[in-house]
Amino acid sequence: MRIAVVDKERCQPKKCGQECLKYCPKVRSGDETVVIAEKAIISEKLCVGCGICVKKCPMKAIQIVGLPERLEGREVHRYGVNGFILYNLPVPRSGAVVGILGSNGTGKSTAVKILSGQLKPNLGKEKADWEEIFERFSGTELMDYLKKLKDGKIRASIKPQYIEAIPRVFSGKTRDLLEKFDERGVVDEAVDKLNLKSALSRELKDLSGGELQRVAIAVCYMRDADFYFFDEVTPYLDIYQRITVANVIKELSKEKTVMIVEHDLAILDMLADFVHITYGIPGVYGVVTSAKSARVGINQYLSGYLAEENIRIREKRIEFEIFQPRESVSEKILLEYPSFRKTLNGFTLFAEEGDIRVGEVLGVVGANATGKSTFVKLLAGILEDDEKKLKLSVKISYKPQYIKADVEESVEVFLRKINPMIYSSYVKTEFLKPLKLEELMDRNLNDLSGGELQRVAIVACLLREADLYLLDEPTAHLDVEQRSEAARLIRRFALNNSKSVLVVDHDIYFIDMVSDRLMLFEGIPGEKGFARRAKGMREGMNSFLSRLGITFRRDEETKRPRVNKLDSRLDREQKSVGEYYYYL
Repeated sequence: MRIAVVDKERCQPKKCGQECLKYCPKVRSGDETVVIAEKAIISEKLCVGCGICVKKCPMKAIQIVGLPERLEGREVHRYGVNGFILYNLPVPRSGAVVGILGSNGTGKSTAVKILSGQLKPNLGKEKADWEEIFERFSGTELMDYLKKLKDGKIRASIKPQYIEAIPRVFSGKTRDLLEKFDERGVVDEAVDKLNLKSALSRELKDLSGGELQRVAIAVCYMRDADFYFFDEVTPYLDIYQRITVANVIKELSKEKTVMIVEHDLAILDMLADFVHITYGIPGVYGVVTSAKSARVGINQYLSGYLAEENIRIREKRIEFEIFQPRESVSEKILLEYPSFRKTLNGFTLFAEEGDIRVGEVLGVVGANATGKSTFVKLLAGILEDDEKKLKLSVKISYKPQYIKADVEESVEVFLRKINPMIYSSYVKTEFLKPLKLEELMDRNLNDLSGGELQRVAIVACLLREADLYLLDEPTAHLDVEQRSEAARLIRRFALNNSKSVLVVDHDIYFIDMVSDRLMLFEGIPGEKGFARRAKGMREGMNSFLSRLGITFRRDEETKRPRVNKLDSRLDREQKSVGEYYYYL
């Protein structure tokens, strides 16, 4: 079975001179495999899969993919001729949380649009009527659900993936937004459970990333619906808030049908009862597997081999090593900063004096709205402290928490302005290939997804010539593989170039993987925060997690971090010896 995919945005016949037509053997024999009107169309029936057009296309717009024959007839939806195609659908289950785990661009959002009624499946054809759809899913668990969907008996509530757009489409105070969408009369309950009291009287545009995320979750939770879908609930949330949100969603699932997409494996493992894995080639095709138990599904995804389907979805497994905290760090100091204070919109940050070492990665953790992003902006020179004591004499490169594509240009032009050597073997090997940016070079920044834009922003930050690199929430919207590659990239960059990197993030494993020391933020969210002096990893991690009352264990098969159940034997044992993370 063979499918051809043409990126309609990249295909530009007038610029390329229609190279695919010139070299296609079928076209030369008069079989019209490739047809050019305004865009290329490839006949999948006539295409022999020689790959010549793929190699000759200067715009990198064509992909020819061979698929297992058993997928034929299981097409659910295709976006036009030679567009992305999705095979199979996840199955909503009443009284359970169904998770979807997979690489970005493999059809998770398409599946949810179909299940929520936003998109009618076309079964891979130009159009399909409901009788054909019912025949396709006859005898499956989805049959009754699709009939209800067709009859308008399924009402969906969706928490969007990208919350950054909320203040642009709704202006006003948080309370106004919550009351507008409180269809179940549970606004007070939602505010209390999600700890939003301090945000009620504030403007949406002034909320931190974590507060905005919890507002979006609250809005989805308060809608009166039959099907609830939460698309990435952990970005910008600290660990305690992630577990709180997981408990709220778990409670909702007892009464409603809930589905979730999540890349934080510890939270997905804790929250989901069943997991569907999506695999394929991003932007080309995606396959949804049958449901698996959460632990089995996550472990199979990490191993890259799906036992029931007998399919290898990745060449190498994602490995979770059990890191022991680094005992020694560089003694060479890049900069020292004094104690200082910053007051901003009713919030006050107090920072202890500290230093950043040459060649180290300094991890920053703490509860949301305790001043982490404010601290980074002060170091970057975007803000000034109240007494103007903080004056750094080093060159700084800064990746903000929220990323916006403010320029109308391609990724290649954008990166070349930062560093003309983007196609050198060093940059290709160390930056472009690990984060798969080579395939994005011709794309316009405004057309990139949140995850794609995040990868570009990380590389752009590290390509600038600087002494100190500041990365605020680099894992937001990245999938599991991309987070692992980003951690390795940042770590290698600091070690190989003797550069200092400060990373703010809420993914505990990511922070442990990259950091030499840990900086802890404490305080009362939204009121005051305290930036503590950097500590060694063991002391810092234990101090941080002890305040949250959370311990981690390791999965026996994959060694991935898993949150211990509160007051379980292992939880009590680890707390008794004071080892909340590094415990064997």
